[in-house]
Amino acid sequence: MRVTIARRHFYFHPSEVEQAMNGVAPEPVVAGASVDIGGVRYPVMQVGSVITRQDRRDFSAGEVHRAMKALGFTCHVTSG
Repeated sequence: MRVTIARRHFYFHPSEVEQAMNGVAPEPVVAGASVDIGGVRYPVMQVGSVITRQDRRDFSAGEVHRAMKALGFTCHVTSG
């Protein structure tokens, strides 16, 4: 599926995202958006940086959140 993050188009299949995040230790989810991948909850900014190999300053949490929802992952928004 084609998703846009940081004005760039990426083509991801959910299994590719799961494979990329496999073995990656999740950062703490204190507040903001997070996504469940392979039974683990990750902050969306961490996922975005891993799957796009871009600096976190290059994209927003909202972009990654929308992309992960489009790919069928369960997303959460928490307030701190």
